[in-house]
Amino acid sequence: MTSLKQEIAQSPPFASLEEETLLNLLRTADCLQRSLHLKTRAWGVTTTQYNVLRILRGAQPEGLTCTAIGSRMITAEPDITRLLARLKTMKLIRQQRDRNDRRVVWTRISEAGLRLLDEMNPAILAAPRALLGHMGSRDLSELIRLLEVARDMGARHPASCSDGKQKPDREDRTALETQR
Repeated sequence: MTSLKQEIAQSPPFASLEEETLLNLLRTADCLQRSLHLKTRAWGVTTTQYNVLRILRGAQPEGLTCTAIGSRMITAEPDITRLLARLKTMKLIRQQRDRNDRRVVWTRISEAGLRLLDEMNPAILAAPRALLGHMGSRDLSELIRLLEVARDMGARHPASCSDGKQKPDREDRTALETQR
């Protein structure tokens, strides 16, 4: 097993154990994301587009608004409207304005989108086991627990796991004032 320090050819030690942990997490997430991207690319969609289709399949038959889709995304997407426009061009989704409020657009997965997900399912469902199955259920459960603890703390900081509108807490404000 290669350490992160070796992988990125870093000579000086990390500034802290927290920094090394965070960089390991980011590096690992990137590696896993790239692997999934190679799988979805075979069908002409990105992992983000696949995620939207998966979300919309789960929201049948009602569909979801743009905001609701964004709140359910695994990774933050700054331009949901453009992402949905691409999926509409590919005929994988359908959109319709709300009858009561014309500003609201409802998005539903199309039959073509459902067929694509059905076709992708065997490969996509096998990916987690191929990527993480070597760890065993005890290690995976502990990893899930630790990631949830980290994400819970991260959600308390502005623009992290939330919508970005969260105000800094008192500790953050104090740290910012000290830096000035």
